[in-house]
Amino acid sequence: MPVAGHAGRPRISPLGLVFLAVASVGWGLNFPIMKHLLTEWPPLSSRGLSGLVGAAALAMIALVRQQQLGVPRPMWLRLLLVSTLSIGGWVAFMGLALLWLSASEAAVLGISIPVWVALLAWPILGERLSLLRAFSLLVSLVGIAVLLGGNGIEAGVEKLPGIACALAGAVCTGLGTVLTKHFPLSMPPLSLAAWQIGLGCLPIAVVGLAVEHPQLAALSSIGWASMIYMTLIQFCLCYVCWFAALARLPAATASIGTLLVPVVGVLAAAAMLHEPLGLRELAALVITLGGVAVALRS
Repeated sequence: MPVAGHAGRPRISPLGLVFLAVASVGWGLNFPIMKHLLTEWPPLSSRGLSGLVGAAALAMIALVRQQQLGVPRPMWLRLLLVSTLSIGGWVAFMGLALLWLSASEAAVLGISIPVWVALLAWPILGERLSLLRAFSLLVSLVGIAVLLGGNGIEAGVEKLPGIACALAGAVCTGLGTVLTKHFPLSMPPLSLAAWQIGLGCLPIAVVGLAVEHPQLAALSSIGWASMIYMTLIQFCLCYVCWFAALARLPAATASIGTLLVPVVGVLAAAAMLHEPLGLRELAALVITLGGVAVALRS
C-alpha cells in the first residue's frame, strides 16, 4: 500500500493514469497471491523477507536515478516511527489476518485506511470530524458487517482474529499517514519508500525467522513465483509506478484511483482461488468503497 510521497502538478496526465492503474492492479493481485503463499510459507517470514529484498531493490533504483539515500539525523526517529506503523503494522497484521480471512475479505477491510485517516486526523491534526466524515466511517463499517456477517454469527466469531488483525493493520497505516502529515519526511520519494519498507519489514522478518522457522524446501515453483511477485511487483514496480503517478496527477485523483485495489483483489481472488463472488460480496464491496470515496472527497 502507498507510503508518503510528494504530490506533483495538479493536472491529469494519461501516462499518470497508466502508472496509477499498474500500481493499483499490482497491489490488488497481491491479496490472492499472499493467500496462496500461506499454504507454503508462514506470513511474517514471507512478508518480511520479500519486503527487505524489495527495499534493497528500490534503494538501487533510487541510486540509479541519482536520488539521495542519506537520512538527516533529526529525521531518524520520526522515520522509524512512521515506518513501523505504516509498513510494519500493515505487513505483519495483514499477513496474519489472511490466516483467518479470505483474500477478498482482507482486500475490503484493507481499503478502509482513508476512513481511519479521516478519524485519526481529528485528535492529532486538529482536523474537524465533519458529519460527512463520520457518515463515511459508518457506511464503511456497514459494508464490513455485510461482508463478514453473511455466513452467520458462528462463522463471524471464527473470523474475529482475522478481522481484528486486518483492522489493526489498516489503523496502523492510517495513523502512520496522519503522523507523516504532522511530522513531514523531506526525502526523495523512492529513497523514502526504500527506507520505510526496509525499516518496517526488518523486525517482521527477524521475528518471522525466529518464531516460524521457514524452510526454503517447502516452496514450490508457484511459491517461488509468489515470493518474486511480492518482492519485485508489490514492493518495487508498484511503488515506482505510484510515485510516477503522483508526479503526474493531483493527489486526490491518485488517492481515489487506489479504490481499484480492492476491486481487483476481490475479482482476482474469485478467479485465482475460486473464492465466493455473489451478491453479498459485491454489495459489501460497493458499500465499503462508497464510504471510503466519501472520506477521500471530504
